[in-house]
Amino acid sequence: MTMTAVPLPKPAPEPLGLVNFPTEAALLADVEAHLTAGQGFAIATLNLDHVVKMRANPDFRRAYLAHSHVVADGNPIVWLSRLAGRSQVALVPGSELIQPVAALAARLGTPLAFLGSTETVLQAAAAQLKADHPGLKVVACLAPPYGFDPESAAADALLDQIAASGARICLLALGAPKQELLAARGLARHPQLGFLSIGAGLDFIAGHQVRAPVWVRKIAMEWLWRMLSNPRRLARRYLDCALVLPSLTGAALAERRRK
Repeated sequence: MTMTAVPLPKPAPEPLGLVNFPTEAALLADVEAHLTAGQGFAIATLNLDHVVKMRANPDFRRAYLAHSHVVADGNPIVWLSRLAGRSQVALVPGSELIQPVAALAARLGTPLAFLGSTETVLQAAAAQLKADHPGLKVVACLAPPYGFDPESAAADALLDQIAASGARICLLALGAPKQELLAARGLARHPQLGFLSIGAGLDFIAGHQVRAPVWVRKIAMEWLWRMLSNPRRLARRYLDCALVLPSLTGAALAERRRK
């Protein structure tokens, strides 16, 4: 008998409890239901770097709690979730959600908008996605200036521009925490819109950045590949991620004991 993944319970305050959709299939089914009903949503993709940032930035944590959908974007989040007894949780990288969301949008006739990165990247990604998914509509490509503040009047103006474009889903390529802060703000301001934070995902599609090879991802070493590609920028980030693992492991074991 085939088992169908279902949404997990409402997010708990602890970081691992934020994951409320265990699989890509469960997420996409619920997104389609929201679109059909004319409801908005905000999708975040939890990884260790986000946990580190949430501990240092209460606004980022509040923004995460305002998201309707959270998936596990990072093998450590998956492993820790399973250690906590949440055996359904699977890896759902944000960058790998772009193609299935675009396919869903093309099938439903749902217009997309892109916000973030650069104009060149956005236009190239739009062209590639429209070639991959005939009928896909990309109605807005907005690249904010350097230093963009997701909690400013300028951010509200961009959100209003997206809503006026007719888009129903906006892909945010701003990096954390900006994209999650903007998604939470956007959903509150325009409840009919859907937001998906995808980091460098559009840069990968446009060919502006190169993602780790598939075999590297399969052995859960994408983090090492990325760090070696840019050690000056990423070494400290991954050190901070490693330092939160003991406390997260303890929290996972405590949750398992409670169950």
